Amino acid sequence: MTETRQAAAHAAATSSDALPAEEATRACTAVLDQVERAVVGKRTELERVLTAVVAGGHVLIEDFPGLGKTLAARSFAQALGLDFKRAQFTPDLLPADLTGSYVYAQGENRFDFRAGPIFAGLLLADEINRTPPKTQSALLEAMQERQVTVEGNTFELPRPFHVLATANPIETEGTYPLPEAQLDRFLLRLSFGYPQPEQEWDVLSRRIARRTEDQQVEPVLDSATLIKVQQAAEDVFFHPEIGRYAVAITTATRHESRLLVGASPRGSLALMTCARAYALIKGRTFVTPQDVKDLAVGALAHRVTVRPELWMSNVSGASVVASLLEDVPVPAAYRPED
Repeated sequence: MTETRQAAAHAAATSSDALPAEEATRACTAVLDQVERAVVGKRTELERVLTAVVAGGHVLIEDFPGLGKTLAARSFAQALGLDFKRAQFTPDLLPADLTGSYVYAQGENRFDFRAGPIFAGLLLADEINRTPPKTQSALLEAMQERQVTVEGNTFELPRPFHVLATANPIETEGTYPLPEAQLDRFLLRLSFGYPQPEQEWDVLSRRIARRTEDQQVEPVLDSATLIKVQQAAEDVFFHPEIGRYAVAITTATRHESRLLVGASPRGSLALMTCARAYALIKGRTFVTPQDVKDLAVGALAHRVTVRPELWMSNVSGASVVASLLEDVPVPAAYRPED
């Protein structure tokens, strides 16, 4: 049985709650087209952000100021039809400022819970590395369990719920490095990078034509439809050989001499989950080895620790994972014929 026939057989058992694959792909394309109206020239990076959302996860964007991180978050929230909240992470931000707290209602002689900004469809955690670990840890339960606990009471977060966090990779004064447990909750860590000159002029010319700083993105989906798109990603066929290939890449990080700590099995799971969502966005009902390669750095680089003695040698988790992609062989059935 060929891979296409296997994928077709797999599709026959798909969930009735999911959108058909072709319809889900069209919805994703429409979302990207809308977001690209605001964030110019970053289609590949926007596809990665949408991949994490369709996979049901969270994204960390590490980049310099002024490269569209906040604009991308707001634009995705508008296009996906999600309630958008922004939390500016500062050194004096308390966990209750994020999760909410009980407030005494004097007229009714009782304490009422006042929800914080974390109760949103898409939360922008701006400059997440500027707040102390105690507040950073308030996100852990929300990102993993989709709930928060305040004074012993548990509150469910909206579904879907996604965190898009930003961090400045070069400014270290007044910042707190994210702990490994926090980093591990992000499906992907990405960077937008500087635009090309023509792309930058496109940004300027659109601003001139728009005659206002504000940018509006038309909604394409709503929260209920997004959940159906996410379910469609769960129905994408993942061949066992490609699964073993993803595991081999993750395992290679644990035996790499340049790394102090390799990626955990959660890294393999993140790579598989993202690859299925990415394949759906690309219009396929099955995952290819190239999907795994395209996402390996974003899914694994923040889950490994480079040896301290190599920090001054321009060795990074991203460069190590990229080099491992050259060493780990693609499954034989997927290699081009000589």
